[in-house]
Amino acid sequence: MNRKKQLKVRHKYLEQLIAFKDTEPVKVITGIRRCGKSSLMLLMQEYLIRQGIPEEQIIAINFESLTFQEMTYKDLYNYVKNKVTTENTYYLFFDELQKIDQWELAINSFRVDFNCDIYITGSNSYLLSSEYSTYLSGRYVEIKMYPLSFSEFIDFHGYQVTEYKTPMGHVKKRAVNEQQDIVELSDLFDAYMRYGGMPGIADVGLEQDKAFILLDGVYSTVVVRDILERERNRKGRQVTDAELLRKIILFLADNIGNTTSFNSISNTLVSEQMIVNREKQGKPANQTIAAYIGALKETYLFYDVKRFDIKGKEYLRTLGKYYIVDMGLRNYLLGIRDRDRGHALENVVYLELLRRGYDVAIGKVDTLEVDFIATTATEKLYIQVTETMKDEIVRQRELKPLQKIPNNYKKIVLSMDLALDDEYDGIHVVSIVDWLLS
Repeated sequence: MNRKKQLKVRHKYLEQLIAFKDTEPVKVITGIRRCGKSSLMLLMQEYLIRQGIPEEQIIAINFESLTFQEMTYKDLYNYVKNKVTTENTYYLFFDELQKIDQWELAINSFRVDFNCDIYITGSNSYLLSSEYSTYLSGRYVEIKMYPLSFSEFIDFHGYQVTEYKTPMGHVKKRAVNEQQDIVELSDLFDAYMRYGGMPGIADVGLEQDKAFILLDGVYSTVVVRDILERERNRKGRQVTDAELLRKIILFLADNIGNTTSFNSISNTLVSEQMIVNREKQGKPANQTIAAYIGALKETYLFYDVKRFDIKGKEYLRTLGKYYIVDMGLRNYLLGIRDRDRGHALENVVYLELLRRGYDVAIGKVDTLEVDFIATTATEKLYIQVTETMKDEIVRQRELKPLQKIPNNYKKIVLSMDLALDDEYDGIHVVSIVDWLLS
């Protein structure tokens, strides 16, 4: 097991794995490249050893290693079979398993033939597409992993949040590192918005050149290895034009938080002469766009959010939105800028809602829009995100959709710049930074 460096613990994800330890379901950790899946597997292995599990009962394979790149599913089965020498429980860890063709046959055989507890990771949701998950007969649990939350970002960069009392008697928060250097949370949040939450940023430091080199590696791996190479190896190839793929990525990154359709993307690309309008050839451009965006969603680079008619109580088929998995990747792609900070803040809030286990939709109430409807089995939230609540016009604009919702679920406005009032007719106004750390 690789223990060259002390791994930072991401408690939420590790606790999820521990909760399912020694249960039948295969534990499947999914998420974009470099978001921490391999480290989580190592943390789980370290936990098992602390619990007294002998190392011989832990079998771990990273399929990124050249040692295993020529392995077939039958080779994998035999490799594990030769290491299972007792009736004890064996813990099997397979990193980037999607590289093994017909991997699901080996996994099912392990479940049938051995006393084992199985953990796998994948950087592509194709791993759990219906044709594959059928082989597991629903006997798996998915642990969805994301880049660092703001709270984790603070921890990974060596700071702790502390409270202090102002001369006016208010309790405020700030960050302190081991050297007792004090940093304002707003400054750390600015760094988070610029560099994003890829764990590797903590290793290279908050320097733009180094951070962007790391992010270039993430982007290239996702696009070249997880999309273009996989498309070359699968039947019915659709995503083959690297330049077109990049243009679609840039369009989506530039339009986070904007209502978008395949048609609007296609029209923009056609107008820029980046794609030929193929309708005359009987091959609509929209189908091409849909295939490319599907590949981007499969690799967790982008997420789409549907619209929900709050009064009509139904999902709408048109004009959803897209958000990118990490703001650092967006800044790497488009360059540092501040002109659409409102949508960038929306993006951060959206990812945090996913981390907290909410299902998220965009709300429509009459002709107005609610940024997010966030629901779990026991809770529903209506959320607006805005840069400021001090401007009267902006304040009325953000409050109006929430005021029109005809129910008593909790309504929140998240803002960077608060006015004196923290409540308007039952609508709570909360600092985005405080909410992220709550």
